[in-house]
Amino acid sequence: LCLGKKLSELDLPTDTTDAEGRLRPNLGGRFYIKAPVFPWSRFTVKDVVLGPEMHSTGEVMGVGNSFGEAYAKALMAAGQKLPREGGVFLSLRDDDKPFVKDIAEPLWKMGFTILATAGTHKVLTDAGIPAEKVYKVKEGRPDIVDHVRNGKIALMINTPLGKKSVYDEAAMRLAGLRFGVPCITTLRAAEAVVSAVRSVLAGELKVVKLQELSDGGPGPVVGSATDAHAPT
Repeated sequence: LCLGKKLSELDLPTDTTDAEGRLRPNLGGRFYIKAPVFPWSRFTVKDVVLGPEMHSTGEVMGVGNSFGEAYAKALMAAGQKLPREGGVFLSLRDDDKPFVKDIAEPLWKMGFTILATAGTHKVLTDAGIPAEKVYKVKEGRPDIVDHVRNGKIALMINTPLGKKSVYDEAAMRLAGLRFGVPCITTLRAAEAVVSAVRSVLAGELKVVKLQELSDGGPGPVVGSATDAHAPT
């Protein structure tokens, strides 16, 4: 590529999908997913929304036979606890609301309780997905921060408007940080985390030996995941 070649000229293996529609790679039959590490608890921050400032202190990598398995391992290695049960809180900005069913429906079918703020709740109800409406901060009690504090929320998915996000959005994300509840802040990451949770519940997470990756010779470096005390 540095010398001017195009990807289409390199005869690279292409990805395929299995019978269940899940993406399967032909590159050695595995997915390799890196994730940045954001130790927010070590910083004095007013919100966990990213900006131009450098917050990442490292990266980890997960290796798996499916996208969900690799992504789940990467998140775990980065210190994110993926839930197996409990409540999932959803609050999406208007531009993302048309895609909320793609996120909420599989989580609901996996046995999670869906909770949402008023706007997102209406979209879910119209789509036929059972959801509990919860208050934003200062709308009433108990509000979303109360539910996080009381252990009712196991995963938060909130797509904000950026640095100018309103007070209640920042408060709910900081509550998740304080009480160890994973908070997903982009639509693409929310879609990916659904695959990761599905993989966890299916028992797909297996340790991949370095010998399997190298086939007895030089191979990809995957030590970053073990550096974070999580299996590759």
